[in-house]
Amino acid sequence: MRETAEEEVVALVSPLHFAIAPQGENAMKVESTSKSLIVLILGLLMTVTPFAIDMYLTSFLQIAKDLGTTPSQLPLTVTGYFVGLALGQLFYGPLLDRYGRKGPLYFGLLVYVLGCLGCIESPNLGVLIAFRFVQALGGCVAGVAAVAMVRDFFPVEETAKILSKLFLILGVSPLLAPTLGGFIAATGGWQAIFIVLIILVLLIASLVFFFLPEGSKPDRSVSLKPIALARSFLTILKHPVFTPYALSGALSFTSLLLFVGGSPILFMGVFQMSPQDYGAVFALLAGGFIGSNQLNILLLRWFTSEQLMRWALTGQVAVSAVFLVGACFGWYGLPLTIAFFFLCLSCLGLVNPNASALALVPFSTKAGSASALLGFLQIGLSAAATSTLALFNLTNSVPVVAIMTATSGLALVILLGSKRELALRNLAPSEGTS
Repeated sequence: MRETAEEEVVALVSPLHFAIAPQGENAMKVESTSKSLIVLILGLLMTVTPFAIDMYLTSFLQIAKDLGTTPSQLPLTVTGYFVGLALGQLFYGPLLDRYGRKGPLYFGLLVYVLGCLGCIESPNLGVLIAFRFVQALGGCVAGVAAVAMVRDFFPVEETAKILSKLFLILGVSPLLAPTLGGFIAATGGWQAIFIVLIILVLLIASLVFFFLPEGSKPDRSVSLKPIALARSFLTILKHPVFTPYALSGALSFTSLLLFVGGSPILFMGVFQMSPQDYGAVFALLAGGFIGSNQLNILLLRWFTSEQLMRWALTGQVAVSAVFLVGACFGWYGLPLTIAFFFLCLSCLGLVNPNASALALVPFSTKAGSASALLGFLQIGLSAAATSTLALFNLTNSVPVVAIMTATSGLALVILLGSKRELALRNLAPSEGTS
């Protein structure tokens, strides 16, 4: 019989004897709490940031008019959120390891609420960007805690499947948030969107308080001193399994956030779509990402996570390259532009959960810090890529697609290069059948 994909991933690090299942008190907590309920709550936590980003996209033109700026500058509010998201994850990872999961989670969600209140009162673009940064500094704890608690409550051989299930719940955001945000803005102004975000996060916090087990116990040996933190992150970054998968996965992930930052201007500005039509297209394209995440669960029955990641990343590079060539020559109208974005995001939907699962396999005692570093790489690189969009007057899709092609191509180079290195160390995943 063929080993499952995750069992083969475990073989990567079996000489290091990492824990592969919940032990002791955590195991009892999982037994006493419905696994489905745990997955639901963790999934809702992962929607905090996507809702904060997606819900106001259809209001770009309205926000630009109210704040006296141009629509081409609005992606900077997305970049501001990404920067806060990246930096905040490095802060919360060690806190989640040292103080347990719930205390830092509540603190971060409070900061998120304060950031939302600041966004509501923002008089200009600069202040809005600043409070989006604050909002992200708080909200990022939700995603870090959710991924870390996957390792708290579920065995490592289920990691990729659980992550795919979380992405299914997360998929509610791009399917509903832009349309919902457009309706809220039309009836109560764009500021009302942030009031709704506050209400949603308070409801999620209530579910965490009443129904979610604590997860990992506090580990007072985790130091919060800057030098010690830097050493801890450096140790994780030096791990021969973590770095190639985390870095290549993060570079691939930039395509999603480039799309999020550039699509409002492309579709509503260049193609003159209404906010309602843009919301529908956004939902369709997000469906490619979400659908391939769920397809991943099925494919893991027959293929390894490493195989799926490599094949999907190769497809992402090929589709992006063809997309770029046609965009440069003006070959594509609206239908083909939508089709190519759909294919790119569908490939990414297979890359992302497998890259995350492969990167996090070696870590149980430092799952919070490893999750934080993984998120920092994903969002940090995406913030850097997305910030470059403000340099262009987006009259076509070329700048967005060119950056997508470059980052996904570099990701593939890193992945293929690391495969050879891991093979030389006898750490490469088995790809043969047994």
